[in-house]
Amino acid sequence: MLDLTVQSQEAADRLGDGILELAKYRETARPGWTREVFSEAYRESRQWVSGRMAAAGLEVQVDSAGNIVGRLAGTDPKAPALVTGSHTDTVDGGGRFDGVVGVLGALEAVQLLRESGQRLSRDLLVVDFLGEESNAFGLSCLGSRAIAGELTPADFDRQDYRGASLGQAYRDFGLDPAAVLQTRWARTAPLHAFIELHIEQGPTLEQRQLPLGIVTAITGIERLVATFTGSPDHAGTRPMNDRKDAMVAAAEAVLSVRREGCGAPNHGVATTTRIESESRSPNVVPSLVRMTSEVRSVDTAWLSGVRGRLAEEILANARNLGVDVEFDWTTDNTVVHAHPRIHDVAAAAADAIGIPWMPIPSGATHDAVHMAALAPMGMIFVPSRAGKSHCPEEWTDFADIATGVGALAQTLTLLDRTEPSPADLT
Repeated sequence: MLDLTVQSQEAADRLGDGILELAKYRETARPGWTREVFSEAYRESRQWVSGRMAAAGLEVQVDSAGNIVGRLAGTDPKAPALVTGSHTDTVDGGGRFDGVVGVLGALEAVQLLRESGQRLSRDLLVVDFLGEESNAFGLSCLGSRAIAGELTPADFDRQDYRGASLGQAYRDFGLDPAAVLQTRWARTAPLHAFIELHIEQGPTLEQRQLPLGIVTAITGIERLVATFTGSPDHAGTRPMNDRKDAMVAAAEAVLSVRREGCGAPNHGVATTTRIESESRSPNVVPSLVRMTSEVRSVDTAWLSGVRGRLAEEILANARNLGVDVEFDWTTDNTVVHAHPRIHDVAAAAADAIGIPWMPIPSGATHDAVHMAALAPMGMIFVPSRAGKSHCPEEWTDFADIATGVGALAQTLTLLDRTEPSPADLT
């Protein structure tokens, strides 16, 4: 068992200093600590991350998909490697902890391993994945998708609001899309396990006054763009009972989406994020309105029926208003369960060092979703103050992060000694 000096004030101070220093790399014209993928602030921050990895004694390279990879050599170069890490990009107007805790926390775990005098038999790879957050191209987890072989040529044709393609954004960032598509890690060597440290981004751990959550499953995400088509009319002369108002139909649909989330029998949420009217005139009855929504759950059975339930209710309400609806559904990712072996090892690690924990689902998606295609996957959560995330108020106490790092380091140590089960190899 490790000597968990990582829980000392010194370790918490190191983590805090690193988090606050990285936060200086931001787009100053945007709110919060904005550092979106492909931005100049993101480019500069990656130089800092690479330097931080090198200072931790890691061999650092950037793979052809843009992921920064630091390697701590193990004693057996033939053994499948352990992988940990997260991301350092943010959403627009984001905070300082989402993803960052998993990268800098992994480097602190490396320091703890070094200070303990223990050397892993397996290589340990610490990864800062390229572009995990949602972006203007509508595709998250770019780096982990690429190495899992889940990025496609068609994805590079996606366009942002300016009409620029994702492929061009890669090229402008110094990355060749053709090379990105060839970066699948499984072609080079098998991996032993992937474990990601992350802030919870919700209120459960803080409410339960627990320092640690061990993730059971990562939410599936269904996204909807509904287009409502009514009839344009003069807003001052068309009687209220003789309108085909697309905005009213969309408003009804917003409430349908909310009811769907509130009615989930287990874990489920539903959110409408955008309503757009084609008309810009203040005196015209809206005739074309688009609604963007998403539904998330770790309950596969419930989530699988959400398209039919919502379409039926939204369509019925719209037809009562004389409005037509077209539905465009996409699946961002299906429900991904943590591997039982990784979950159990993380739980055993927490128990061994006396950290109370609870099993917890993740309502956010993570790079771990795509890494699960390459290796048995697990995640460790630390509390988020007031459950706030994706906003400037996002905060996790540095001492809580240090506790999570202790659990991560102990988990890596146990995983290093744990042989894969036959099911892992199929």
